[in-house]
Amino acid sequence: MSEVSTRAWTRPYDWAEVVIGVVAALSPLWLSTNTTMVWTMVVLGALIAIDGLVSLAAPSMVYGEGVQIILGALLFIAPWVMGYTEFNGASWTSWVAGALTIIAGAAAMPEANAAHRTAGQH
Repeated sequence: MSEVSTRAWTRPYDWAEVVIGVVAALSPLWLSTNTTMVWTMVVLGALIAIDGLVSLAAPSMVYGEGVQIILGALLFIAPWVMGYTEFNGASWTSWVAGALTIIAGAAAMPEANAAHRTAGQH
């Protein structure tokens, strides 16, 4: 497992995070929205996708998975905090994408830890 986890661009959970982030960022194109929802989804979705790409490029950086979990939690609570719960499609997109991001980040944590330990050995 450590051989695969230290190779860049190979971790499936990080690829999932990129896809989830892109879907969240682009979701205002097909959902009923308001300005607050658009900016929330675009910014958080883009940050999730970018952090997924960084985790793919540098698999030994453990903190990237922790950042994913935090971003997923922010996306999950965004409909209540940012006040767009009246938009059902946008709310469900936030809740589902946020939960999936949390799950993917938590699932990738053991592999990121293994890559970090392996990268530290010479």
